Amino acid sequence: MDETQAKQVRHTIQIPDLSSISLCSFLLVSFVLLGRNRDRFLEFFQIIEQQVLTVVKAVEDKLDEEIAALDRLDLDDLEALRERRLHQLKKMAEKRSRWISLGHSEYSEIPEKEFFAAVKASDHVVCHFYRENWPCKVMDKHLSVLAKQHIETRFLKIHAEKSPFLTEKLRIVVLPTLALVKNAKVEDYVVGFDELGGTDDFSTEELEERLAKSQVILFEGEASSYPTKSSKTKRSVRQTEIAYSSDSE
Repeated sequence: MDETQAKQVRHTIQIPDLSSISLCSFLLVSFVLLGRNRDRFLEFFQIIEQQVLTVVKAVEDKLDEEIAALDRLDLDDLEALRERRLHQLKKMAEKRSRWISLGHSEYSEIPEKEFFAAVKASDHVVCHFYRENWPCKVMDKHLSVLAKQHIETRFLKIHAEKSPFLTEKLRIVVLPTLALVKNAKVEDYVVGFDELGGTDDFSTEELEERLAKSQVILFEGEASSYPTKSSKTKRSVRQTEIAYSSDSE
């Protein structure tokens, strides 16, 4: 029987929807249908049975392949796998130890003169250029959390008004601004809160995903669709512009 015939059988004998009735009800209806149209009923369930057996066999074959692969491993293979895993764990422990020694896992403030040494020492750096205002304090709160969650990246802050040379060199105008540094090079910026919904109540996860888009942190979450300003009734954020004379260089 082909698929078209099977559909005709289902239509003719009105097979009930299993998702909407209990097993007992289904069995009762099945016995009634069996009495009315026994041959077609049995033929239909033979098709179902064959499909189930096909799926079960595919699963069993897959398991057999995996078991056979394990059986083919000798002691040397198992030892090699163990050694490889231990090596990976050791390398990761060494990385973590090095990161901690460089100040990773903490959100710390540094003076302007230490910036270049810091970005050379760490492969990934998020540097917050700030001043003493509310928007920058909001950013501080989120970065303090992320610094502990992403020890692969160093999180820093620099007082912009006390760092005229660096802010001019990096063209920092709006505060807060995050400079996203990879391999000692500033690759991207997060300027103000525009990319974070345009308000000061964005979540740490939103900032986390924004940093991940620039590949300055490791992150496996889903891409977010940031809420728009019109979808929130929040207070607006006053982002501060700063200007410095160019003779500081």
